[in-house]
Amino acid sequence: MAVATLNRPEVRNAVDERIRSGLEAILEQVADDPNVRALVLTGKDPAFCAGGDISAMRTRMGAPAGQLAGSGWIRQRRLHGMIGMLHTLEKPTIAAVNGAAAGLGMDLALCCDFIVASEQAFFTMSYLQRGLIPDGGGLYFLPRRVGLPRAKELIFSARRVMADEALKIGLADRVVPHQDLIANAVDWATELGGGNSTALALSKAIIDQTFELTAEQAFALGAQAQAICYTTDEHHAAVAAFLNRPAKTK
Repeated sequence: MAVATLNRPEVRNAVDERIRSGLEAILEQVADDPNVRALVLTGKDPAFCAGGDISAMRTRMGAPAGQLAGSGWIRQRRLHGMIGMLHTLEKPTIAAVNGAAAGLGMDLALCCDFIVASEQAFFTMSYLQRGLIPDGGGLYFLPRRVGLPRAKELIFSARRVMADEALKIGLADRVVPHQDLIANAVDWATELGGGNSTALALSKAIIDQTFELTAEQAFALGAQAQAICYTTDEHHAAVAAFLNRPAKTK
């Protein structure tokens, strides 16, 4: 189990190029290490992530008009590459939200499998306050968490959602005391990552697509995945252990 910490507390862990590329490198390491069975993503206090780096926005606004769209497209592609890596990581991921999760910070939490929030946490889709649209996956992930009308309301209003409301509306899966946040997230990640890694990865890959698939397509993918599972050493060992378990005595 691994814990990745966004570590720019002086700017409330705002995402710049260094944070993006660093998180991308960590995701590659976690994906390639069979001994790491789950990932917890958190931020160094006082915030989880305040969103995109405003200083980078200032630099972007000063770029020549003829270069603005092209360079912006490249940055978006890089950002979406990292977001995609986090979302599709073939291991359980938990966002341990220790404070503000604003804009891109909220997107980062949403693209994890689960969200554990500190009692001090809050969430805000703050993009419209900057004249922007959610560009870190929130347009896709938020409706799947809270439903379409509520997602629209949170994006259009850019209001703060405190931890207790986040739990109530399904934006967060757990709310815990601040001092217990990382321990709770680590324990849960350890539990979730303790099963058959191949079966878990295949299950996650399919279930993440099911809103866009027909039942027939989902069944077909499941059949293919199950055929793979039939061949794994993990499946054979689990069946053998079950069949060879000691008989119960009366």
